[in-house]
Amino acid sequence: MMARMLINGVPTDQVPALDRGLAYGDGLFESIRFVAAVAPLWPRHMQRLGESCGRLRIPVPDTEQLLCEAREVARDMPQSVVRITVTRGIGERGYALPASPQPMRLVAAFAPPPVAAEAYVQGVRLRVCAIRLAEQPLLAGLKHLNRLEQVLARAEWDDPAIAEGVLCDSRGRVISATMANLFAVIDGVLLTPSLDRCGVAGVGRAEVLATCPQAQVGELTLDALLGASEVFLSSSVRGILPVHSLAERRYAAGALTRQLQQHWHNLGFSMEQDG
Repeated sequence: MMARMLINGVPTDQVPALDRGLAYGDGLFESIRFVAAVAPLWPRHMQRLGESCGRLRIPVPDTEQLLCEAREVARDMPQSVVRITVTRGIGERGYALPASPQPMRLVAAFAPPPVAAEAYVQGVRLRVCAIRLAEQPLLAGLKHLNRLEQVLARAEWDDPAIAEGVLCDSRGRVISATMANLFAVIDGVLLTPSLDRCGVAGVGRAEVLATCPQAQVGELTLDALLGASEVFLSSSVRGILPVHSLAERRYAAGALTRQLQQHWHNLGFSMEQDG
């Protein structure tokens, strides 16, 4: 996939071999949907990036500089996904933190992933992944650079009819999909899994929770998910995607899903992303 790229503000695609992001996954990233030069969820992305840098003790990059660089790489693209990667920078061999870290920032723009328009109407098919997410509360919620669990989960299937896989933790509790957060309406209550032990706290998830203050965050079992009346995925890149099936269970896109899709449209995102 061709991309426009800036590394520390310079047009290049060469990453230093001794960068800690490459050596240890020592860094974070944000995938931000742009419509022309506007990113409707930019403040949420920057809030998460700042909080995550603080937890990992990586100096927080200048957000105005990041916005300028993001607009530069996304220039003339009517729709794009800008990935901002922040690493701790170059360091000596070993796990010890550099005394004076010089973070590296990588800003790249890509064409949005193709999602057929009918997927937003009819919904998508899910499967349950065999791999289980490891619990690590210190990293829970962060979008850090180590995504090997998601890579291996996505390798479990090659059926193009299956759009996503459900990830559970080591105790069998539902956490998320491989590239999205998950919501379910159970007994009339909107619920999304707690992410205090593993998983990524998505920006799209944060937007849904802010829009639906009655939503609950808590434990979600596979049995409860299969018994839900309405299930959807949230992603800052793909928006709100209804789920029409999981294994043999069939769901209908309900009123809440449609309401949130309209909210996404009102933010400035199109739900027709198949081009």
